[in-house]
Amino acid sequence: MPADEVEAPESVAAHDARRLKLYAYLDARDHQRTYLAIMRLFSATLLADLSAGEVSSALVEAEQRGDIAEGESRVENVVTRLKQLDDWGNLVAGRREVVAASITEFQHGSVRYQVSKLGVRVQRDVDELLRTAEGAREVSQELLPAIARGLDELVETLSAATVEHERDPDSNTSARARERLAEQVTTLFLQHGELASTVRDFYAYLGQVVTRHYLVPEEISGFRNLLVEYIQMVVEDVLRYTPGIAEVLTREQFVSARPQLLALLDSTGSLGADVERQRGRTSADWDELTDWFVDRPGRPSQVAALRDATGRAINTLLATVKRATSSGGPEPGRRGQLLKLAKWFDESSPEMAHTLAAAAFGLYSSRNLLLAPDQDGDDDRTRWADGPVHDVTVNVRTRAEPGSRGRTSKVVDDPLGRERLLAQAREVKKSHDAASAELASSAGQLDQVVLSGAAMAALCTLLTKAMAQRERPADTGQASDPRAGLQLRVHYDADRAMTIRSVSGQLRMHETVVELFAGGDGQ
Repeated sequence: MPADEVEAPESVAAHDARRLKLYAYLDARDHQRTYLAIMRLFSATLLADLSAGEVSSALVEAEQRGDIAEGESRVENVVTRLKQLDDWGNLVAGRREVVAASITEFQHGSVRYQVSKLGVRVQRDVDELLRTAEGAREVSQELLPAIARGLDELVETLSAATVEHERDPDSNTSARARERLAEQVTTLFLQHGELASTVRDFYAYLGQVVTRHYLVPEEISGFRNLLVEYIQMVVEDVLRYTPGIAEVLTREQFVSARPQLLALLDSTGSLGADVERQRGRTSADWDELTDWFVDRPGRPSQVAALRDATGRAINTLLATVKRATSSGGPEPGRRGQLLKLAKWFDESSPEMAHTLAAAAFGLYSSRNLLLAPDQDGDDDRTRWADGPVHDVTVNVRTRAEPGSRGRTSKVVDDPLGRERLLAQAREVKKSHDAASAELASSAGQLDQVVLSGAAMAALCTLLTKAMAQRERPADTGQASDPRAGLQLRVHYDADRAMTIRSVSGQLRMHETVVELFAGGDGQ
């Protein structure tokens, strides 16, 4: 072949896109059931080789049962569906010599289809998925001890097969030893594959359960048994058997003998290089098996991940069951009430459904429970929607609750703020002490001195307290500041007027006399 005719290697993206087209018939909008019926027909028989007419005859019964739409079993429709499956890669078209009475019969009979290898695998996975139950998948507990015993027997068989192969590679004894070795390796990897699959499915279901907030009583009982019995049993088996399995897989003699094991199992010479081999025939398969059981630096094993997932699942399930069965605390959920409300909606008439929705969700007509304002706009012709807006708090607007939600926030310790407040308090005390000292020095001569602003403020505080004690103008009022040792007396005198001066202004009082004493002299 000339160099310019050599096909370029397919890119990874193109390779993936081509293979993903194998799933296209599962999402076909119009003829999904027909495609499924055709693929099941081809997958049900080994080496199925069918023409369009044979497929059409087989689909008649499915059409009569109602599994596919009416008219889908007609030959012209079947031809179109088969060609489409061929384009997607699920089927492979071929030709065969036939004896036909007409051109149409030749066209329908000469082109025959077989299912592709990947197509039958996709359909097999689809049928398995459709048969899978929604509940938990049982973990095969008997597989772990079987894997442990199988590894021990494999080590013995490998030693015997190596000796026989070195003695006489072509002898019957050596051939039987290699067959026994291949049987044990295949069984070991099949058991591990089933174990890994059941563990993944079980913990995927468990993860789906633990995220639910509301559980009905029947589910609580089932999950309690799952928690107490089943999970505990699985973890005990893992702790019991995995150390022995890990020890065999990492044993120096076994690791060094793995190349010899792969050489004894090598059968690619008789099958060809382009063949999908059984697991356990490559070094990558054994590395994957070892990583499942053995921890490596920076990469924990699947057994360690299983133990961690079990611990998290137990804690979460315990919290879920406790929350659902607790008599106190917040409501665990509204699922039961919502299901009951949905049942009421389902059984009600259209008119009753509107009434029920209004009662359940507060969907009443607009109402104004406030008194009408004096003027609802600029004039009598302003619509209410264009009038003044009344502010509604967020809680009332979003939750129909007047108060705030949640607990009071915790007071955060702020050392710098505390020191700033203490300094401010010291300044206030210092200013008060200075004002008190100034007033004490001015005792007996208030009308002769000029007070500072702070001293005037302190005097006004005492004066306010003293004036508050007087019920009539002729009464005498008193107030004191015990800490500063000050006492102020106010009494009535019709012939006098008193003026007290300060840097910020004057205070003039008519028919009133103010007397200030220091150190208790007014007693």
